[in-house]
Amino acid sequence: MPVFEMPLEELRAYQGRNPRPDDFDEYWNTALEEMRGVEADVELVPHAFEASFAECFDLYFTGVRGARIHGQYLRPRGASDPHPAVLIFHGYSGDSGEWCDKLGYVAEGFSVAALDCRGQGGESEDVGGVKGNTLRGHIIRGLDDGPQKMLFRDIFLDCAQLAGIVMDMPEVDAKRVGATGGSQGGGLTLACAALEPRIARAAALYPFLCDYRRVWEMDLAEAGYEELKMYFRLFDPRHEREEEAFTRLGYIDVQHLAPRINARVLMVTGLMDTICPPSTQFAAYNKIPAEKEMLLYPDFGHEQGPGVGDAVWEFVVGMGV
Repeated sequence: MPVFEMPLEELRAYQGRNPRPDDFDEYWNTALEEMRGVEADVELVPHAFEASFAECFDLYFTGVRGARIHGQYLRPRGASDPHPAVLIFHGYSGDSGEWCDKLGYVAEGFSVAALDCRGQGGESEDVGGVKGNTLRGHIIRGLDDGPQKMLFRDIFLDCAQLAGIVMDMPEVDAKRVGATGGSQGGGLTLACAALEPRIARAAALYPFLCDYRRVWEMDLAEAGYEELKMYFRLFDPRHEREEEAFTRLGYIDVQHLAPRINARVLMVTGLMDTICPPSTQFAAYNKIPAEKEMLLYPDFGHEQGPGVGDAVWEFVVGMGV
């Protein structure tokens, strides 16, 4: 094992360091009630990208706080019977990606929905009323304004709302909807499966957004997690509110959502990952009560190891059988 991390046998038992707020379940139950009360006003707009076997649409819906959310939606051309679907979530700062990336699933008979996270690389609207990049500080956005104003609360809800929208599509079999993504997309995959318990399969690659305090204590608050260091340097330089800050971050810590997951889970973890340390990923994995499997890559970091794409494909496509 790499010297920066605990031994594998300890990782397999690790339960996380970041505090779990006492009202965590009430917080998310209330958030879900708010989400369900939103008039989504779903809109499908045909896109210029074409494939002989796929229909391609820009998907728009209204999320919590009135934000207009964008994604891609592709479905098999002319399919009449309900079929499976997969949701795809992107990495931090990215967007829903290229249309052609989803065609393999469509050719296999799946509908595909890919989300643009608020304020990142795509078209989704941030709560500030602007479209596009407001990236820096997303983890800590709203931290001093109260738990209900934390940005990742809304992004997690967007993922769950998208899942419900796709499940309600007449061409989709709601019992065969899965989710996948890497890094931020891996964290969102787990959050989506937790908040929308009908998700059947979740393939999460080296998930982000887990066990913030552990990252801080390992002195790895860099890259995607550099906002933790930024927060304390700018707003609490003497760490007088450290316990309060990490407890509040616990509301958007995927490890605490993991016990809600019913989906069958495939997780991929590189044991040399210094971006999302393995222990933070195990903190979430070890709390998943459903059927699960972890693929370990001892010599790989925050990256897709050989064979991962094929393994995810077989795992997701197996849902359609």
